[in-house]
Amino acid sequence: MWRGVIDEYRERLPIEEGVQAVTLGEGNTPLVEAPRVADQIGFGGRLLLKYEGLNPTASFKDRGMTVAISVAAASGCEAVICASTGNTSASGAAYAARAGMKAIVIIPEGRIALGKLSQALAHGATVVSIDGNFDQAMKVVTELTRRCNVVVVNSINPYRIQGQKTAAFEICDVLGAGVVTSRPRMMGFQAAGADPIVRGRVIENPETVATAIRIGNPASWKTAEAARDQSGGIIESVTDEEILVAYSMLASGEGVFVEPASAASLAGLRKVCDAGGIEDTATVVCTLTGHGLKDPATATHESPEPISARADAAEIIRLLKL
Repeated sequence: MWRGVIDEYRERLPIEEGVQAVTLGEGNTPLVEAPRVADQIGFGGRLLLKYEGLNPTASFKDRGMTVAISVAAASGCEAVICASTGNTSASGAAYAARAGMKAIVIIPEGRIALGKLSQALAHGATVVSIDGNFDQAMKVVTELTRRCNVVVVNSINPYRIQGQKTAAFEICDVLGAGVVTSRPRMMGFQAAGADPIVRGRVIENPETVATAIRIGNPASWKTAEAARDQSGGIIESVTDEEILVAYSMLASGEGVFVEPASAASLAGLRKVCDAGGIEDTATVVCTLTGHGLKDPATATHESPEPISARADAAEIIRLLKL
């Protein structure tokens, strides 16, 4: 029986003995073979999709949040806070509710997908919408943690990062020792309108259809660069158009529905394949960070409208040319 990532990987996480896991059964997400999409992008190797949208609040954030909230609860903390464009707010609110704690969420006004905002509200979080972007919301959160008795659960919280790495543990467990004995090459992709690491400077007003990565000054900037350099990998950008093409490929080609930010990994792989930058003997895992229902507006916008017809089988046969 799966017990959540803390109890499954406690010996690999910085959690003191006796700390009780605040869990919703996160982790153990599927690794889906994707031969059709691999063929579509011209990749001859083995392509797998780590479908993190099947976590309890439908994003990979749950892996880190269970660790951050568990440690905060064990310390006697009564309230947590985060800045968010969506997934962190949903996850933080859910795990705080599970622990009986208060959750405060600072969001950029009009810059959060409805599916994510509705989750935070449903879980009882106090949501404050500010006139500014994510980076400005993060500055507010940082100041509040200095002045008030609250614990920040954004990725500047070291326990968040520790929990999130359990996705890699699961990938290695499934693929076996052959992967463990060689260092994987880490490839990261930012949206072209929100690509500070690629440009080497903060983006003051980031813009992209991929709301979850619409961030101009990411908290894990230096660690992302370190992972790239240590693994001989890359960090590049992909356009919104490339993201949306990959988004559609995943949904219609493999039946895997993700939010736009998740499709950046496949968009990046497609770009690398086009440039001849990866061997056809390679095994590639694309991490898909959040479920498509997080952003229903994009799904309806990018899809054709339903066909209107009378409740008559003959007419439907005629319309569909069956």
